[in-house]
Amino acid sequence: MTTTLAPAPPAAPSSPQAALAPGGGLRRRLALRLVALVALYLLWEVTARIMRNPAFIPSPGAVWDQLIRTSTTHEGVRGYSGHLLVEHLGVSLRRIVIGSAIGVAGGLLIGVLLGTVGWLRVVAEPVVTFVRALPPLAYFSLFIIWFGIDETPKLWLLSIAALPPVAVATAAAVHNAPTGLVEAARALGASRWQSIRDVVLPHALPEIFTGIRLAVGVAYSSVVAAETINGVPGIGGMIRDAQRYSQTDVVVLGLFAIGLSGLLIDALLLTAENKLIPWRGRA
Repeated sequence: MTTTLAPAPPAAPSSPQAALAPGGGLRRRLALRLVALVALYLLWEVTARIMRNPAFIPSPGAVWDQLIRTSTTHEGVRGYSGHLLVEHLGVSLRRIVIGSAIGVAGGLLIGVLLGTVGWLRVVAEPVVTFVRALPPLAYFSLFIIWFGIDETPKLWLLSIAALPPVAVATAAAVHNAPTGLVEAARALGASRWQSIRDVVLPHALPEIFTGIRLAVGVAYSSVVAAETINGVPGIGGMIRDAQRYSQTDVVVLGLFAIGLSGLLIDALLLTAENKLIPWRGRA
């Protein structure tokens, strides 16, 4: 009698995906980011010490000191220009949220119309492209002439800056909706609006969310321009005021405040996108 031994199963090949498993991959990304942050900090510290010019490159310690000063009442002075750093940031975030919301709503409406009405797309698309090409300061002066120097021109500026990315992304996504699915829905008795609501918009949502993230980023990049006039309290107004007095450490602190809060809001939008559009990237 002979005994036949079954061949041993082949060993699982080592692959990059195995090295980037959920647990190990997360730890690896966090470690790489931490190393990158430490390297950037050291580069900043060394450059500041070599330059020895705080008006050109302030040291990390000087920026940290301004963080403490602008966040507390120091020697009888409350924050910066009478407002704490968190108050400056809060006012700017309120402006950004309101302006972005108006711009996103207008962009969605215009984008759906451009993507579904052919003649309107031909007529209005160059106008949207024209507005998208304009730098915010180009029309901010016009808004000041029209609306004064209060909140209205700032909100208009952020709204107009945030509108084109959403309009363009929505129009392209709606226009490129799968014709077969739309025709199938119409054949089953769906009206034009029902086809747009149940077929076109769900297919377009991933690109629309990308446009929304871009729009919020554009609003963030425009907040300093929006707060050049009567912008205090406001993080952009604080930066502009510090620039006049060559307070580079305050300027750098304001940039950090805008950048970090922008990262947080983008992460929230990305989380919402993953929750609301689980079919993204799937056929």
